[in-house]
Amino acid sequence: MSTDSAAQSGEERLIARYFAPLAKHPGALGLTDDAAAITPPAGCDLVLKTDGIVGGVHFFPDDPPDMVAKKALRVNLSDLAAKGATPLGFLLTLALPEEVGDAWLAPFARGLGADAQAFGCPLLGGDTDRTGGPITISIAVIGAVPQGRMVRRAGAQAGDRVVVTGTIGDAALGLRLRRDASAAKRWGLTPEQRNQLEARYLVPEPRTAIAEILRAHASAAMDVSDGLAGDFGKLCRASTVAAEIAVARVPLSDGARAALAEEPALIETILTGGDDYEVVACVPAGKVEILRRQASAAGVAVTEIGAVTAGKGTARFLDPDGQPLAFRQASFSHF
Repeated sequence: MSTDSAAQSGEERLIARYFAPLAKHPGALGLTDDAAAITPPAGCDLVLKTDGIVGGVHFFPDDPPDMVAKKALRVNLSDLAAKGATPLGFLLTLALPEEVGDAWLAPFARGLGADAQAFGCPLLGGDTDRTGGPITISIAVIGAVPQGRMVRRAGAQAGDRVVVTGTIGDAALGLRLRRDASAAKRWGLTPEQRNQLEARYLVPEPRTAIAEILRAHASAAMDVSDGLAGDFGKLCRASTVAAEIAVARVPLSDGARAALAEEPALIETILTGGDDYEVVACVPAGKVEILRRQASAAGVAVTEIGAVTAGKGTARFLDPDGQPLAFRQASFSHF
């Protein structure tokens, strides 16, 4: 071992080995300083977001470390996408139990590096700590939008149409499958359907491809992380509007449809379970079709599911008979 290596602390060696290679942005300074420095693009506002994931809460202890890393970054990128923002970089804080070592860190760093490159979102800095609790990963992501153009929750107007990307409920059902393997047989799922539902829980797909499209056409938007019913309710309250959602129009995957056909009560899990990381947006009626076409060209399906009305922050989810559904809890909540 060289004298320089011997002088380094264990934390410095860990950073140098696993994370310095990911810090490719010149403002990261190779992770050799206490902070990073970046210059925002001209004429842009910075968009800041942080989300953490905790072992035993957001992922299973036996989940592959590279997939855990991808999830940690992607849940934050999902928020940037819903705001119409382009990623600039991220900060990482890791709290690791004593038993976590190279066998976990090496694939974690590989997965994180692969996604940082794929999404154009380099590591800028962060911190590493020991913990007596579960693995905790917190990422703070930085994005940019043209000045004054961030798509907020507030902004929806009566007459807007409500649209959602992708499919809803897959991750919540995937979590149910992870906890109860017998559910796959009970729901009549094929192996492919089961794998697809579980994969949606393991690694989300942030809709970064349509960030600019949302910025051009949406009056309000947010990512769906805690359940469509609860999250869209938050948007309605922020915009001081009401809305009606046709539950039959909410897009479902083949696996979710199969499960729902066998167990109709799963509609509550689908609408409130969370971990979708899709985008729900309000769009002026005249812009829905162009948004849908542009999103489709970018590889993202968009479905119209309802309409915004005048009101005071309420969202009604209507069954095929036009009757509002009542949920025990509208969304996932830590508290």
